[in-house]
Amino acid sequence: MKLIIQIPCLNEEGALPGTLAELPRELPGFDAVEWLVIDDGSTDRTVAVARASGVDHIVRLTNNRGLAAAFQAGLDASLKLGADVIVNTDADNQYRAADIGKLVAPILAGEADMVVGDRQVSRLAHFSRPKRALQRLGSWVVRRASGTDVPDTTSGFRAYNREAALQLQVVSNFTYTLESLIQAGKMLVAVQHVPVGTNPTERESRLFPSTFNYVRRNAVAIFRAYAMYEPLRVFTTAAVVLAVAAIVAWSPFLVDWIVNGDSSGHIQSLILGAVLAIAAVQMFALGVIGDALAGQRVMTQRAFERVRRVELALGVDPSHYEESRPAGASAGGGRPEGGRGGEAPMSGSAASGSDPSKSSAHAAGRDRVTAGRAD
Repeated sequence: MKLIIQIPCLNEEGALPGTLAELPRELPGFDAVEWLVIDDGSTDRTVAVARASGVDHIVRLTNNRGLAAAFQAGLDASLKLGADVIVNTDADNQYRAADIGKLVAPILAGEADMVVGDRQVSRLAHFSRPKRALQRLGSWVVRRASGTDVPDTTSGFRAYNREAALQLQVVSNFTYTLESLIQAGKMLVAVQHVPVGTNPTERESRLFPSTFNYVRRNAVAIFRAYAMYEPLRVFTTAAVVLAVAAIVAWSPFLVDWIVNGDSSGHIQSLILGAVLAIAAVQMFALGVIGDALAGQRVMTQRAFERVRRVELALGVDPSHYEESRPAGASAGGGRPEGGRGGEAPMSGSAASGSDPSKSSAHAAGRDRVTAGRAD
């Protein structure tokens, strides 16, 4: 079993050494624990600091693509490097690394595919009262949308097993936390949460400039993700609201007509009601179209998952991957040639000097594909 701890970074040369110093190199239940840094277009010495701190793998995006894209690139690289379990944490050392064992325990026990670390926001001293209230409200909305019971839906301290990571595909440009949780809740991914500790914060989050901006962008992300998975429900609800508003707009005319027998006047009410009724019909039509597109999205996502599995069988290298250590380094870093991370390259029945009984699953898969082509 291999665990890869991935850390998305953007200009974190100051905070990264302290974060890495607390990460474990060994954990019960795992044969190997490796570190992966995803550099999201940093302009400082983040990559150099990561190499000097002993990071095993580096994914270096050529420009800043956002946290969600960096997270997705990390998942893809971790899978191709042979991870059985992937833990995501922040570069600012917000989460207590000692709780990684607690985070992966439900996965090792076979009780969950995805585990979210609960920071117990109500106890965080550096969260203002309005921010705690907004966080609770947002988490409640996400729980309703996802069908999960995770209390801290914005926590980035998470663990995924291989199957869960293969299925996730985040399309948001802002953050992965909300969309990935809603996505997991709508798929066959067992989600659990465990309480985790946090470290004292040394700086404010750089993901958003203000609380208002954070709320606005998260609200858009929640609506977008929920509308993507439940379009008929979302647009039908909007259609019902508009239809009720249309009836209310028509009510002065209807009352005057039924009670007094006067069908003249109320032109403004009739026009407003007609506009609202047309909008209601259009909203319902959008829901029907969205529901059809949602079915296509599910098929596309299944095809994407199969493409990922084919890439893993063929040994396709991670995108934007860089060796963390020079070739031949003995500290366990870098990606061995010819297979997934941590597996020896194979030549004939075995690589020179390696144990033939320890052939990798990747090499076997590649041999089967080659044999199939030959046939």
